[in-house]
Amino acid sequence: MDENKVYKVYSDPGHGWTAVKFSDLIKLGILQKISKFSYFKGSTAYLEEDSDMTLFCNKFKAMYGHFPALEFHNSDKTSPIRSYERYPYDCISD
Repeated sequence: MDENKVYKVYSDPGHGWTAVKFSDLIKLGILQKISKFSYFKGSTAYLEEDSDMTLFCNKFKAMYGHFPALEFHNSDKTSPIRSYERYPYDCISD
């Protein structure tokens, strides 16, 4: 995991999510701590903005001494992220 990586935050009128690779969640030790309010597609988790994004940012800061860089993408339309699979950590193959 690159401490200088910029993580994308997507939001629609109702909610927001941060895109984070599963490999980054593993390195931070939080893969199994993400709630089912987040989503995933492929090897990327979309962490809901309330608790899961906060958990990610706090663990990132604890590891690197600073919060991750975030790039915001806002839309006035419903995000396609809402149609992705819900995040059950046990769905991830080893």
